[in-house]
Amino acid sequence: MIVRIMGEGQVILADGHLAELNKLDDELLAEMENGDGPGFRRTLQALLTRVRELGEPLPDDSLEPSELILPSPDATLEEVREFLSDDGLIPG
Repeated sequence: MIVRIMGEGQVILADGHLAELNKLDDELLAEMENGDGPGFRRTLQALLTRVRELGEPLPDDSLEPSELILPSPDATLEEVREFLSDDGLIPG
């Protein structure tokens, strides 16, 4: 799966990592629903860090269709709400 982190670029991520990332996504969603700004910021950073660690970056000049788009690390709670689907940021 090709994942884009807004403002950073794309990584290739094996589908086998989605379960781990969904746990962080669920935490993020709960923090957003509870208005926990510090928790939201911490979990968003953890999610993006994990995507970077597990994924392999595509070259900067490569532009592949992204199957998943994640917000930038400095995105606000309100901006992240715009990315959400019924499943959160990550489907499944």
